Amino acid sequence: MRILVVEDDRDVAGFVLKGLREAGHVVEHAGNGRDGLFMAASEGFDAIILDRMLPGGIDGLRLLETLRSQNNNTPVLFLSAMAQVDDRVRGLKAGGDDYLTKPFAFAELLARVEALTRRGKSEGPATRLCVGDLEMDLLSRTVKRGGAKIDLQPREFRLLEYLMRHAGQVVTRTMLLEGVWDYHFDPQTNVIDVHVSRLRQKVDKPFPSPLIHTVRNAGYMLRHDG
Repeated sequence: MRILVVEDDRDVAGFVLKGLREAGHVVEHAGNGRDGLFMAASEGFDAIILDRMLPGGIDGLRLLETLRSQNNNTPVLFLSAMAQVDDRVRGLKAGGDDYLTKPFAFAELLARVEALTRRGKSEGPATRLCVGDLEMDLLSRTVKRGGAKIDLQPREFRLLEYLMRHAGQVVTRTMLLEGVWDYHFDPQTNVIDVHVSRLRQKVDKPFPSPLIHTVRNAGYMLRHDG
């Protein structure tokens, strides 16, 4: 893949560039928003890794909004120290396809970028997620399996959405704490286990084949084995 990294922090940029190149990707770097916008708009990339806070008079949000206004649908992963829920929501509403907060594990960054390019975002932001006979409508906030409606609490919906967005991938405890509960530390509680158990009662128990699987010593995976 050909990837553009727009990041002003030299240490972070160097770390990401080195890792992506070692993984076999062709990588270009822009150190400010103005250069990043020029490169993103004038050259073809398979994915863009974009910081929120950038020098050059153009921050990450403005850069992405400009690209989307030009019908540039290159998948974009925000990589930012701005970790509040409102920050992530603004990034996604501006046209971002995913949002990873700093500090981060490179393995997760790589997995997310590769997942974005596999999904292919040329049709625009997805409003429906499907895994097997499980369907989630992100606009109406409804979930069905095999045509039967499943009633979920808001946290259960968010947990299932996260699992569906990462279908076929191992989702770790840390990923769930950050992505669903907005914790950037481990509170040493069984909150994840409790909510996954409740979700299984609704999503898996009434149906012949389970979708939510435990991956020993790693986390969970939502997958359709059929």
